[in-house]
Amino acid sequence: MKKMLALCTPISEKQMEFIKEHCDVTICGELKHGKGKVTEAQTKEECMGNEIIVLGDEVAGGDTITAWAEAGMKFMGVAKGTPATVDYEAIAKAGLELSYTPGRNRVAVAEFNFGLMLAAARKITLSSTGLQKGEHLGEPVKDIYDVPDVKNVIWGPLDENHPFTDYGIGFELFGKKLGVAGYGAIGREVAVRAKAFGMEILAYDPYLPAEKIEADGARAVDLDTMLKESDMVSIHLPVLPSTMGMVNKDWFSKMKPTAYLINTARAAVIDQKDLIEALSNGVIGGAAIDVYWKEPVPANHPLLSMRNVVLTPHMAGLTTDVDNWSGTMMAEEIIAYLKGEPRKYIWKIKK
Repeated sequence: MKKMLALCTPISEKQMEFIKEHCDVTICGELKHGKGKVTEAQTKEECMGNEIIVLGDEVAGGDTITAWAEAGMKFMGVAKGTPATVDYEAIAKAGLELSYTPGRNRVAVAEFNFGLMLAAARKITLSSTGLQKGEHLGEPVKDIYDVPDVKNVIWGPLDENHPFTDYGIGFELFGKKLGVAGYGAIGREVAVRAKAFGMEILAYDPYLPAEKIEADGARAVDLDTMLKESDMVSIHLPVLPSTMGMVNKDWFSKMKPTAYLINTARAAVIDQKDLIEALSNGVIGGAAIDVYWKEPVPANHPLLSMRNVVLTPHMAGLTTDVDNWSGTMMAEEIIAYLKGEPRKYIWKIKK
């Protein structure tokens, strides 16, 4: 007899062939209705009575999980790097383990993280936005294709009206020190790319053996050393009770006044007021941020008017490839369950 599976996240056709041999699959949640178009109550009802329930971004609180468990759920999966949308305690109370997809977007976030670093270091977004707003432009011409025969084309005299004077001149990443706070899947991907750029990596992760960090050519250091020496500090910390607001004025006071803070993790690990004060008062040089304390960002947020800040709207972890990574990993978990084999990606409750 086939098992009943409620599926809310994409899985590759090749892996689905095996799964469908052993399961009756019902498409539910956002996979059926579209991103952001499903309530918890709707997900609860659609998935009820299935032995295997696999979520994507759908929310499942304690009552929902308890009801599913009482109705026969034996396997639960969440195709996210951090399954923050479900109640861990309810899953544990039901005597179940939670499969998830750690590192599914590690490449996406690491590449974007580096984009932010480059944009901040070289004033890319500031100068690009300036030109599009009409700053530092020449007079309109009748024929833009009629250009003078000049070999050394330059923007103009380096005076008080020059873009370099207005936006500032950036610095190279080569030879600079990058502090990586949290050497997990994404932190490591960032570090490896930084090495290719000729940066020196100072990694702070008190839960990881130094030899594992140093195998990648990074230096395992304490927090104070990382903050004191780094030209850029890249945040890769999970949101836990112990990390909430951890990045605060004490951190900023130990950083170089020219250093930049990069955050593609979660805003909750940073003390919002302390960051704004540090940026406003020149305690640190600047920041590049993709995640916020409230989203969408309030239109009157001080960060929006700061010229030493690069901002993007929570885009780092989203590519056309991420669903393929998470779908493959979750399918491996389902197949292992169906075969009675140990599952690889089990969430451990962290504090």
